[in-house]
Amino acid sequence: MATQAKDYYGTLGVKKNASADDIRKAFRKLARKFHPDVNPGDKKAEEKFKEISEANDVLSDPKKRKIYDQLGYYSDNIDPAAAEAYARAGRGAGGGFGGFRPGTGGAQEVPFDFSGFDFSDFAEGEPRGGTSGAGGFRDIFSGIFGGGGTRGRQAGPQPGSDLEYQVTVPFWTAIRGGVMKLNVTRNEACANCHGAGHLEGSGPCPQCQGSGQVTQMGGRMKFNMQCPRCGGAGKAQTPCPACGGQGVVNRVEPLETRIKAGTRDGQRIRLAGKGNAGARGGPAGDLYIIVRTGEHPVFQREGDDIRLVLPVTAPEAALGAKVDVPTIDGRAQLRIPPGTASGQKLRLREKGVPSATNPDKRGDQIVELRIVVPPPHDLKARELWQELQKVETDDPRKELWKQVG
Repeated sequence: MATQAKDYYGTLGVKKNASADDIRKAFRKLARKFHPDVNPGDKKAEEKFKEISEANDVLSDPKKRKIYDQLGYYSDNIDPAAAEAYARAGRGAGGGFGGFRPGTGGAQEVPFDFSGFDFSDFAEGEPRGGTSGAGGFRDIFSGIFGGGGTRGRQAGPQPGSDLEYQVTVPFWTAIRGGVMKLNVTRNEACANCHGAGHLEGSGPCPQCQGSGQVTQMGGRMKFNMQCPRCGGAGKAQTPCPACGGQGVVNRVEPLETRIKAGTRDGQRIRLAGKGNAGARGGPAGDLYIIVRTGEHPVFQREGDDIRLVLPVTAPEAALGAKVDVPTIDGRAQLRIPPGTASGQKLRLREKGVPSATNPDKRGDQIVELRIVVPPPHDLKARELWQELQKVETDDPRKELWKQVG
């Protein structure tokens, strides 16, 4: 069953005559609202972000947008020339035969309007009367529009697959931003055949005899189709020896990608068109980089917050003090209240990591205090601790014994 057409303009909240700048602004506004990083764990926001991303992908590309405007929907399988022809014929979106619709498996279903035509010569899947040169009625149209049998699909362009790479970004690069260099193993278009998968021979194509077209019959109907063997070129073709007829070869490509300041662990970066090249001239896939942030011996990052364990002396905890604390920006002063217990957490506002999605926001630094009690190194220190013990008579384990019962 064909899928329903999607209102990409309505999804972004713009008019059909919106400029490229209007579309870009509308997408950015919605992306800031529904981005998964802004709405962690919200499945509805995640689905909405996918919808606006799909709409932006089509409407921000002039070629894709033109096809969408002509037919009312978009698919990578739609031939732009065919879409142009149907638009000129006045049969685009909502026209007589409804244009193309993306069907199962990415093939194109072409629901023509043949009202009033005599189909009596067509049986279930085969024409009557022994008419030669045709399979079923559906096979004929499938052959014309690229949704035919195995051979037809293999001979046409195939989109490249997406790639996913996981990279470890140094702690400071993830916080401050920078450029990451990586080597990506991917398929690229074969230089020998320029991605076509074949080389032209010297003579005419043996199937179409050089015309570039073949004829198929279906009952009373006669169809001129592009020759599946030569792709309409009319010349003999041989598989490319460099790529084995696939149109792509494997190679390692050095790439650079920008890491935003505040990039989080697990964040995905999409590089459009940097995936595997398509076979036989098909579009390339995308490259997705999954970021893993490195660790630091002092700072521990949790989202946009920084956690730090700070050693303090017993007198500082008992009497209170102002001490210097390391932060990702340098030094900051922290006030320790009198009577602070070991394990107590204090907060330094906006001393954490800048947000990668909202440059106006910043995390905090959480400082956990750990009281350090050094052993008495001399007789004088021991005597002072003994004096303190005489003064401090409260039993710190009193509440513990009460709870034991």
